Amino acid sequence: MTLAKLTAALIAAAVSSAAFANGTAPAAAATPTTAEAWVAKMTDPTQNASAFKDPKTFVPWMVAVTDPATAMAMTNAMMNPQTSLNMMTGMMNPATMTNYMQFMDPAVSMKWMAAAMDPNFYTAAMAPFMNPNLYMKWMMAPMDPRAMQMGMQMMNPGLYTNWMMAPMSPQAMNAMMAPMNPATYTNWMNTAVNPNTYGAMGAFVNPATYSNAAQGFNPFVFMAPMTGAAPAAPAAQK
Repeated sequence: MTLAKLTAALIAAAVSSAAFANGTAPAAAATPTTAEAWVAKMTDPTQNASAFKDPKTFVPWMVAVTDPATAMAMTNAMMNPQTSLNMMTGMMNPATMTNYMQFMDPAVSMKWMAAAMDPNFYTAAMAPFMNPNLYMKWMMAPMDPRAMQMGMQMMNPGLYTNWMMAPMSPQAMNAMMAPMNPATYTNWMNTAVNPNTYGAMGAFVNPATYSNAAQGFNPFVFMAPMTGAAPAAPAAQK
């Protein structure tokens, strides 16, 4: 393992440790502009559902997944053990629950219902398939230097060395220790009872919702017929 890869692993371990301690994930970045950035977002359990929460985000995602550059970047990423470690760490992050539970928000369904009636959405989503340049890219993909590099990587002994050394990397050890950390379960419980986890549906798990509904409720109104006492009239406003 080279010094650069070891340094990257140490930085990743520090980031993941902070995520476990705080129960949060790094803030979601803007729309990726490169194939590698798209792959990083697609393999991040705390962000990979964002493309399906908003039709406006789905269109750039559709353009990216139909590009052969994304397929090459994904293959290269899956040959790197760091990708698997990142996914394992992300699955134990409470932010992953927030990522998927936000589908309970009625606003997500409303956005898709509106998109279903918008011809511009269909046009934008189908635009990549109507672009001749897309098919030219796929025809030229076997001669792409990135595809050749991908094939040569299979013959690189360093690839297999990295996989053999992966269980001893700091991030792998951090991921294995996370299930024994009580803070992991505390953070998951805090996320489960946090109304923000469920979007607009979070009002049903927010105690303030029921507290506000109970304000002004006078139980003595129902006891008045049994006691013979009339309920007090509200004070006149000046």
